[in-house]
Amino acid sequence: MSDPTIFQKSPIVQKVEPGTYWWCTCGRSASQPFCDGSHEGTEFTPIKADIAAAKTVAWCACKHSQNKPFCDGSHSRL
Repeated sequence: MSDPTIFQKSPIVQKVEPGTYWWCTCGRSASQPFCDGSHEGTEFTPIKADIAAAKTVAWCACKHSQNKPFCDGSHSRL
């Protein structure tokens, strides 16, 4: 598997409402941290994230987290 594009080496922190979100795994989306279909033709597929309650989340933007789609600090080791 090829490595994803690193969008940025820090998380994208935002308030989210309950719902389903599709997190970009390839790093190419112009709608970071969410998928916009830019992965088409690659081996990457978005990850579904179901958020049950309104809260603030730290989405992984380096695409290397072991806790995808959320940041686990992996960006500090890149």
